[in-house]
Amino acid sequence: MRNSRRIKRMSRNRVKITKMNLTSLMDVFTILVFFLLINSGSVELLEAPKDVKLPESFEESKPRETVVISVSPEDVIVQGQIVASVIDILEDKEASLDPLAARLADIKERIVGPATLAVADSQEVTILADKSVPFIVVRKIMSACTGQGYENVSLAVIQKPAQIAAN
Repeated sequence: MRNSRRIKRMSRNRVKITKMNLTSLMDVFTILVFFLLINSGSVELLEAPKDVKLPESFEESKPRETVVISVSPEDVIVQGQIVASVIDILEDKEASLDPLAARLADIKERIVGPATLAVADSQEVTILADKSVPFIVVRKIMSACTGQGYENVSLAVIQKPAQIAAN
């Protein structure tokens, strides 16, 4: 078959891509993979401090990102800052929960970024209380939280496997 002049002309004007540089494309995908790996499981687990032994439960739902209050046998810690002593709360000393209320109010006021905004606007608190702490202390902390406008109070527990829960 003979090539017509039109086919010859079209073949001359066609842009031919002979090589494709994949280095920049691989860099973009590598950065994307690392970003997704780092941010994928950021709110699935709450790390309890070493001195807090959580009770066990059969709860199925995952925790949300909230203000975290840790209650060890000695101290009450709000977002990493010690605010009260369990002994003072248990002995019902006057103004023992004032620093807790002040810290919760301070968290609401100091919103810096979108993650902090989500935590402060959620109106939710998660309490990680040691199982040896008397419930009266936990109840007083819960009352102080609701007094500051945090209406959704959750208690953190260790999730038992579903197989054990069925037995």
